Amino acid sequence: MNIEVNRINKGICDNPEKYAIQTNEIFLYQLKQIAEKIASNIENRPVILLAGPSGSGKTTTAFMLTKLLGELGCGCHTISMDNYFKSLSDEERELSAQGKVDLESPDRIDKELLNVQIEAIEDCLPIEIPKYDFAKSARSDETKPFERKHGDAVIFEGIHALNPDVITVPDSKLYKLYVSVRTRITKEGIVLNPAKIRLMRRMIRDRNFRKRSLDETMSMYNSVQAGENKYIMPYKTRSDYDIDTFLAYEMSVYRYNLLDDLRLMENKQELSDVIEILSSLAPMDNELVPRDALIREFIGKGEFKY
Repeated sequence: MNIEVNRINKGICDNPEKYAIQTNEIFLYQLKQIAEKIASNIENRPVILLAGPSGSGKTTTAFMLTKLLGELGCGCHTISMDNYFKSLSDEERELSAQGKVDLESPDRIDKELLNVQIEAIEDCLPIEIPKYDFAKSARSDETKPFERKHGDAVIFEGIHALNPDVITVPDSKLYKLYVSVRTRITKEGIVLNPAKIRLMRRMIRDRNFRKRSLDETMSMYNSVQAGENKYIMPYKTRSDYDIDTFLAYEMSVYRYNLLDDLRLMENKQELSDVIEILSSLAPMDNELVPRDALIREFIGKGEFKY
């Protein structure tokens, strides 16, 4: 799907607050339809796999689905697949410090434990969810007890959630969701790739919450893209539902937050298309963004706690 800059500007200039609310309602309607289908078959398919690239809004989508399923009478719980990473050995830690270990490889997942616990969850059996300590690159001694109740759903969120070599439970027992930005913004021959929109999201999030400069986030762009192309994109066609998390007004918000700083970046040439599009958009203040909007995951002060 494509959307023209002029169409966005019309919505922003006419009534930005109303435009944002209407855009959010369209996205929420998409999720409501999915939640209703999941709720109607919860006993047979209680586990939901949710995958997507960095900056796609996976976490907020999981929160929103949890809320919607609750409104339909289904309890819902989210488990991060990061908890199932294997501990690094001393040798692997040394190699990791040199950038010689692929920290995103599916081989880092404890596949046996993950699949055993998914099957136990389906059968409403008690499990102990592991906890991964990223500071130590090792699994913690702490675990979290969990037991699914009949009628509840469980979301497993992670970049490898749709990889059949990682999760070997039969597809007939699972719902599979792929989440990403799919819409392109166009202006007089310029077509802004969705990956650049996700980059804007990460830049704002990293600066606000991870003490990372825009240049630092940009320096990782190519490696992040390579990882996505290797580990995520090949499996997106396995999804039952493909969710476009783009919000028509969001780049106007990013203009307000980023444009002046992007113009000062060392490697701004790589962002010439982004700068051109942002420059053409009417700005929108963060305060006009609804508190339950997906992009609050990146700009902050939202309804959900991350």
